[in-house]
Amino acid sequence: MTTANTPVLHPDLTPAQRDCLDALPLTGNHVVSGPPGSGKSLLAAHRAVHLALTGRPTLLLSRSNLLRQLLNGMVQGLTVPGTPVEAATVHGWVLRHFGYGAPRVQDGWFDWAALTQQAAAALGENKAATPHLVVDEGQDLSAGFYRMARLAAASVTVFADECQRLTETNSTLTEITDALGRSTRRVEIAGNHRNSREIASLAEHFRTGGTRPEIPFRSGTLPVVRHYSGTKDLADDIVGLAARHPRDRIGVIVNSLRTAADLMRRLERAGLAHEPQLYSSAASSGRYRDLDLARPGVVLVHRASAKGLDFDTVVIADAETDSATDPTAATLCMAYYVMITRARERLVLGWQGSRLPRHLEGLHGWVHVR
Repeated sequence: MTTANTPVLHPDLTPAQRDCLDALPLTGNHVVSGPPGSGKSLLAAHRAVHLALTGRPTLLLSRSNLLRQLLNGMVQGLTVPGTPVEAATVHGWVLRHFGYGAPRVQDGWFDWAALTQQAAAALGENKAATPHLVVDEGQDLSAGFYRMARLAAASVTVFADECQRLTETNSTLTEITDALGRSTRRVEIAGNHRNSREIASLAEHFRTGGTRPEIPFRSGTLPVVRHYSGTKDLADDIVGLAARHPRDRIGVIVNSLRTAADLMRRLERAGLAHEPQLYSSAASSGRYRDLDLARPGVVLVHRASAKGLDFDTVVIADAETDSATDPTAATLCMAYYVMITRARERLVLGWQGSRLPRHLEGLHGWVHVR
């Protein structure tokens, strides 16, 4: 297999996405950046399939297990027979590669410096088994991870958006590039193929840094800021949305696990056409761990697990939990930038209490207030 670009044309990609994919050689390290809706996750899946055609093991990695499930569905529909691609979490891959005794630091996450030393000591061993790594939502991982991956992998391709850094172990695009080495190539992909113009315009209010993305041409309804008298009122509104839009995938994004559990109980008793789903990162298996993200219905997910997902309708359920936070804080703005841009067609920002949260003030013209 040569390292020339693989002559595989994927008709589900836009011309710009195909150009981006075809511009990436099958060797070396690369960082691909783009705004929400530009198709980074889809491109990551295609990139992994291209790399698998070299005959080398290829892994498509994410920090989030829920995103791993979504990516696994993508690669299953793309994989060429005989060239399997595995979607895995970074946690799972590290344990498999370095063993279950992989050193950790005090907070429970991996000791990347120690793992980098182990990777350096193993350089040149079993070269045929050294994998290509493709990382989606790469801004959620630290520079230490990339210094280790540079030694442990045959190549590393990272898809990232530094405006969506929600984890404590995040990296900027520059930090990722520096960690992967001076020869790392940077590529940008533009466009927003997910959000309506109205949703993307509201998201712009919360964007921090980066280049201003193109606003989509497709128009839709204005997002809604809605006050709820309590969890029952919120649940009733979600039931109404599901009844009016029976084919929609409705993502309910929460900040409070208590709210999620209460909503789940109420929705399960509501007689919805499709059984509601709840994702819990604490579950090791079963209905709260393995979700069907492709089918219609309501999915309850914590905001920490929403990255990389998309839904026809999104309800941000408990904005009041951010009332005490500085409305200009970068962490808050990035959280809402991510949550808002999960919505394709409809968006509701819900809150409870006696006073509109400060970060939802001043949005007239971008939203309806109810």
